[in-house]
Amino acid sequence: MTTSISPRTLGIDAAPSAPGPIPFSRLVRVEWAKATDTRAARWLLALVALSTAGLTLAPVLAPTSFDQTYASYLGVAAVGLVILLPVVAILMFTGEWSQRSVMTTFTQEPRRIRVLNAKLAVSMVLGGGGAVFGGVVTAAGLGLAAASGRALEADLTVGALTGYLLFVLINVLAGVALGALLQSSATAIAASFVLPAAFAVLGTASTLVSDWIDTSSAWNWVLENDWAGHVPQISFSIVFWVAVPLAAGVVRTMRRDVT
Repeated sequence: MTTSISPRTLGIDAAPSAPGPIPFSRLVRVEWAKATDTRAARWLLALVALSTAGLTLAPVLAPTSFDQTYASYLGVAAVGLVILLPVVAILMFTGEWSQRSVMTTFTQEPRRIRVLNAKLAVSMVLGGGGAVFGGVVTAAGLGLAAASGRALEADLTVGALTGYLLFVLINVLAGVALGALLQSSATAIAASFVLPAAFAVLGTASTLVSDWIDTSSAWNWVLENDWAGHVPQISFSIVFWVAVPLAAGVVRTMRRDVT
């Protein structure tokens, strides 16, 4: 008769089981910390807040230069947000490549697409949080204007609020796409300012560029909730600035050697 002896019978602990996969929620928390808990990120977020608040004061202090409506004030706050908020998303996607810490990230989570998805989720949370902050700043600006005895047209609708949110998110996603594609902080940040400006200049000489590629035209229609007759142009500009570079960036991240 043969008796099997297990390690437990001899007082030996069995080999520990392999650890389970990292929960996606933990990946999101880690990426959130990377985006908000560094000194550079805090300064950048502070500048986002200051630029938003500063621009929102413009229609309060110069009422003749701006439409005195709720939607106009909200649009000014949106412009203040998207000056620097996309840079936060860019740094989250490029920081590890620039600082050469990406090997640690992909060693701990070899499935790179999960890391990219976590970064994308955090970018959307940043965009949504920024939009909420912009709404609060807008309310404060409207309160100051009303306190001065100024009559304001309450023209905000669900469509206007949706356009405002989409405008902020699209700009953040454009930063995400450049960061994922270029994988260099300096290059991606420079491109995020230079490329839109270059196409805006080209748009002054070409209606095709101004209507279909220039973000100052196509995405302003989103902000102004002016979709009638502009859906094809808006869709093409989103594909050009967001979908194509983001898809190329995902492919490059999945295939790039980590050294």
